[in-house]
Amino acid sequence: MSERSPAPAGLALVESLVNTLDVGTDTDSLGTPEGRARFGVTEDELPRARELRESLRAALLAHAGHPPHRSVTPLGELLAGAPLVVTVDAADGRAALAPAPEGSWPLLTRVAGAVAEALVAGTWTRLKACEATDCLWAYYDRSPAGRGRWCSMQVCGARAKMRRYRAKEA
Repeated sequence: MSERSPAPAGLALVESLVNTLDVGTDTDSLGTPEGRARFGVTEDELPRARELRESLRAALLAHAGHPPHRSVTPLGELLAGAPLVVTVDAADGRAALAPAPEGSWPLLTRVAGAVAEALVAGTWTRLKACEATDCLWAYYDRSPAGRGRWCSMQVCGARAKMRRYRAKEA
C-alpha cells in the first residue's frame, strides 16, 4: 500500500475504487456495506463494481507498461455505457461533464467523467498500478519523467530490488 499523496481531481475516485481490493491480503472493502456506501454501490451492483474496478486496474497496469493481471472486460467497453454531455453554465460560462439525460449507472458515469477530465488535463496516464503482482495498488505517478513502477519505493520497490539482487547473487 502506498504512502503517496492521492491522485488529483477526479482521478482520486478512480484510484480509491481500484484500491478497494488489497491484493496482498485479499481484502475487498466493496464487500462491506460501508465500502459500498463510499461509492454509492448497492449490493446488487457489486458484481458490476468489481468488474469496473478490475478493468480500471488493467488500464492502470497498461499505463505502467505491464500486461493485464487477468482477463477483464476492456475498460472502453464499460465506459461506452456511460454517456456524458458537456454542460455550460449560462452565468459564468464554465463547462463541465454531466451524465446524459438518459443516465446510466451513477458510479460508471462518475468514473467516465473522471477519465474524460484526466484526458483533457493530460493526467490519465499518470495513474498507474504497482507492478508488484502481490500488490497491484493504484497510485498517481508524480515523478518528473512519469516512469514510476511501484506504489511505494520503500516497500514494493525495495522488495523487487532485493529479489533481483538475490537472483543475481545466486
